[in-house]
Amino acid sequence: MNRLLRTILAAAALVATAFAAPSVAQSPAPVRDTLAKLKATKQITVAYSGDSPPFSFVNEKKEPAGYSIDLCKRVIAQLATASGVPDLKVAWVAGTVGERILLVASGKADIDCANTTATLTRMRDVDFSSLVFIESGGLLVKGASQIQKLADLSGKTVGVIAGTTTETRLSALLKDRLVNAKVTRLRDGNEGVAMLETGFLDAFASDKVKLVGLALQAKDPKALTLLAEDISVEPLAFALPRGDSALRLEVNRALTQVYASGAIEAIFRQWLGPLGRPSGLLAAMYLLNAIPQ
Repeated sequence: MNRLLRTILAAAALVATAFAAPSVAQSPAPVRDTLAKLKATKQITVAYSGDSPPFSFVNEKKEPAGYSIDLCKRVIAQLATASGVPDLKVAWVAGTVGERILLVASGKADIDCANTTATLTRMRDVDFSSLVFIESGGLLVKGASQIQKLADLSGKTVGVIAGTTTETRLSALLKDRLVNAKVTRLRDGNEGVAMLETGFLDAFASDKVKLVGLALQAKDPKALTLLAEDISVEPLAFALPRGDSALRLEVNRALTQVYASGAIEAIFRQWLGPLGRPSGLLAAMYLLNAIPQ
């Protein structure tokens, strides 16, 4: 019995040692220090979307503008203070959502300020700030069409921007609801509206607020209709480098100041005022993301 007990104890010790010992193959994730980088270079590189009004787009002055850009400028001011560089220069880099995620993940951009949906898949490559908006995906169609809901797309062609969460969720919905529609993948929103207007698409799927912004810039906005049906829910946030908790803290500090001070009301009114007041869900998001000191 004593020999058996000693054998069991020895085996248990080996198992414990195996679990406790660090694996040689598992190296710790690299620690980013973006604040130190900003201090050394005196510049921040910001990725943004050039075709996502009213969140992020290029205005008539050829400058980044929109709801997310205004929030981002508050964040940049906080990062300038935190890094000790009051005259921090900003380099804006436009790109698709896939390009922006890659820019941040590779260290070529320090933050992504656009209308990027925070997802678990993207969290493999980047971190995210507190939420900046709650959006839903929808469908833009011609008002003269007979399309009133997702089910009416059977036998039709629907466009969606490649690499977006809307693309993934649209494909899943069409499959689940047995809707036999052809999906055309696009580069950006401007292409989607142009193809819808010229009849190459029967519908264009994207974030609803973005669709409204794009429709207002169309040749004949009154000819386009946004369907009431939601095809997805999109929690939007700023993408950040993974492993940089100090940067994330300062970004969230800036967002908290905007939400808690009420400054978000003026930003919302400027870019989203025509759509009415913030929904109850969005108002709750602002409240819940105003992180206490």
